[in-house]
Amino acid sequence: MKQKAAARRAFSRAASSYEQYGSLPAEVGQRLLERLDGLKFEPATIADLGCANGRQSLALKKRFPKASVVALDSSQAMLAEARRHRGWWQRRFEIICGDIERLPLAEDSLDLAFVNLALHGCQVIDQALANLRRVMRPGGLVLLSVPGLDTLKELRQAWQQVEAGTVRVMPFTDAQRLGSALTQAGFAEPVLDTDWLKTRFDHPSSLLDSLKHSGFINTDPSRPRGLTHPQRLQRLIQRMMENSAPGAHQEVTWEFVYASAWAPDHGQPLRTGKGEEASVPVSRIGIRQRGP
Repeated sequence: MKQKAAARRAFSRAASSYEQYGSLPAEVGQRLLERLDGLKFEPATIADLGCANGRQSLALKKRFPKASVVALDSSQAMLAEARRHRGWWQRRFEIICGDIERLPLAEDSLDLAFVNLALHGCQVIDQALANLRRVMRPGGLVLLSVPGLDTLKELRQAWQQVEAGTVRVMPFTDAQRLGSALTQAGFAEPVLDTDWLKTRFDHPSSLLDSLKHSGFINTDPSRPRGLTHPQRLQRLIQRMMENSAPGAHQEVTWEFVYASAWAPDHGQPLRTGKGEEASVPVSRIGIRQRGP
């Protein structure tokens, strides 16, 4: 719960600056959308889960104008930004405040779930995927993007040099683990691929400002509590400058893992800690009545 609350506070604080500093999530979201190219797929209901300022919700509506689109986020401040982008007179998508791990959506209600850089804020990804499967219709498509293991490796290295053994950069995942989690949740035909991007900053402090204003902070519960001491932060900046070539910009690595998977038919098993469980909606269970 602490991790989710920290993530929600971070994104709420970043809401007003997200438009300026959120170009990287927007780029990743666009690349995730491109996974739909070439698919003969016309979803009737779509959810943008972890929608942030609603830019991708709007892009989904433009791509599928006949579909009903829902934008969901746990941050009220971000949803206020999403309301600005959807329009006031002609609402192009609906807005819901909710948690990905406890989706306030009905079973069998989605044909397409779009989750761009939102799962890493979850405390239990397996639980989020299991809940996601619950709301997907059979044959529905899930599109995910998550930060990979190489993300911010320069910043992680500098922190290790300043404070050996301290976790101050959030943990990420790789394609193999994400694929296994999707399979365990019961999704079919997962397809995964990875991108590596580089961003440049004039100074390490510009990188830290960008992370802060985009809400991309470490919400792992094992990290040290409280504010980072200014002297420690200055040592981090100095270490990052020393690790870079003299006179060069501060270059930072970003790894992004993309995944697509299909929702199975009803009755397919879900692997849990108690074994395999299968569920079928009550509405799908036929009733046979005996005659007199």
